[in-house]
Amino acid sequence: MTETETVAVRKIKNEEQFLEAELDEVRQLQESAKNDDFKADIVWRNIILFAALHFGALVGLYQLIFVAKWPTVLFSFIGWIISGLGITAGAHRLWAHRSYKARWPARLTLMLANCMAFQNDVIEWARDHRCHHKWTDTHADPHNMNRGIFFSHVGWLLVRKHPEIRRRGAKLDLSDLFADPILRFQRRFYLPLVAMFCFVIPTAIPVYGWGENALVSFYTAAVFRYCFSLHMTWLINSAAHTFGYRPYDPTITPADNLLTTIGSLGEGGHNYHHTFPQDYRTSEYSLSVNWTKLTIDVFAALGWVYDRKVVADEIIARQKAKQHKGH
Repeated sequence: MTETETVAVRKIKNEEQFLEAELDEVRQLQESAKNDDFKADIVWRNIILFAALHFGALVGLYQLIFVAKWPTVLFSFIGWIISGLGITAGAHRLWAHRSYKARWPARLTLMLANCMAFQNDVIEWARDHRCHHKWTDTHADPHNMNRGIFFSHVGWLLVRKHPEIRRRGAKLDLSDLFADPILRFQRRFYLPLVAMFCFVIPTAIPVYGWGENALVSFYTAAVFRYCFSLHMTWLINSAAHTFGYRPYDPTITPADNLLTTIGSLGEGGHNYHHTFPQDYRTSEYSLSVNWTKLTIDVFAALGWVYDRKVVADEIIARQKAKQHKGH
């Protein structure tokens, strides 16, 4: 363990974890939900857009298997990794959780990768995710698991948000996000950045790099890659709140799930993550499946990243032992 990690461990031991669940408010929200007759309005525009996206992704999958050149297949895989890291290392671990600090080269790189992922700008993404951790599985959670696995996977993007999300979300302190000029730049120019990094550049590189057909390139390296990366993120909201084991806190829905860990580049240790939300590793899984941790560590070796926060081994062991003893 490095010196910066040791300092961070002391910080986590002696201070309240950032994004710790608001248990009293969660209980209040769970009680109020019993008498809640809210019916969400369907957002038909989103349904049409997602239907078109998935149709295009099916076309892209066919072309990826039967038509595309092998460099295009490889490039699509690399694009998934890059865009995924824009969510996992960027929007999630750096900006939503503040589990490590990054200098401008890392922040700029992750912001552009995040544009390639096209899952809303980082400020909005981080706000929703902070709601998720503060008020998990309540109406203040954007992808509330209690509304069903389909809702937590994608349905939450097809309907209007519950008023409780806006009410509670307005209480969150987002000043750290708005203070970052790189995030302010992304928010201001989000759609042009997305058009360029999610669609134009991924399409152009195979065309000009190795003579791929433009439509094949668009449907594989842009559309299919984008749709696939969306589902890998959504599975953390749905599958990782349903299937798996809960060695750190059996009273919550988040579960550790190896398959979602692989698909999300290391995010599937979800029971660990909700128990220790400020640990930059998000799980005890090895580097072979936690590619996000590996990336952050490489950035640290370059001097781009510092103050990586970890939970002390004795605290982790004590938490697991407590659950084992209770069962």
